[in-house]
Amino acid sequence: MNSEALSSKPDLYVVARIIKALKKKNKINKTALATCTELSYDKLVKYLDWMSKKGFIEIDENGAVILTKAGSETYDELVQWIMKHVGQLKFPRLRAST
Repeated sequence: MNSEALSSKPDLYVVARIIKALKKKNKINKTALATCTELSYDKLVKYLDWMSKKGFIEIDENGAVILTKAGSETYDELVQWIMKHVGQLKFPRLRAST
């Protein structure tokens, strides 16, 4: 998957899984985030790049990923949309990271 493909068609369930993990952890490094969202590191980095460009996340000077207010609001809107149009919200269980 190249970043152009991701920028035009991100998997909204993946975006929601990433945001859900960030809401739970507040601040987390990329490797731990990849582990708890069950994404490969390379795939996660592409999603984070897309999400950063949209203003959903920030990456601090130590490389930790931080959810922005816009990202949190987007998650709430996304969950509402999924519940309304799909009828259920099923994410794989998030793994605890250390």
